[in-house]
Amino acid sequence: MTIAEVSRTYDLSADTLRYYERIGLIPPVHRSAGGIREYDEEDCRWVEFIKCMRGAGLPIESLVEYVALFQQGEETAPARKLLLVEQRQRLAERIEEMQAVLARLDRKIEGYDRLAAAESKLRRSRD
Repeated sequence: MTIAEVSRTYDLSADTLRYYERIGLIPPVHRSAGGIREYDEEDCRWVEFIKCMRGAGLPIESLVEYVALFQQGEETAPARKLLLVEQRQRLAERIEEMQAVLARLDRKIEGYDRLAAAESKLRRSRD
């Protein structure tokens, strides 16, 4: 796939894809004789993985470290797992915080719903 096709498929700009490759967030993409990036299935799996992890809020630095470890080979599997476990814990904590905020918002909305219902009832009793 060309960079334009990957850009459309994963809803990432070509500039973002180039940046991700430049900083090591995705491994170097094979290029044609003319220098055009040619993304294969493995490259696309990396793009999808990084997009997913970034969407979940994982920091770029952690993901760059993960990719660098991956490129060093299987002996880094324990370090990669540890990195992912740590990021998972941080994400779980963020989800808990967001769930608490969501519950608070629900309570506030319910309060406004009760207020609106009481006002409606009062108007009907006046009529």
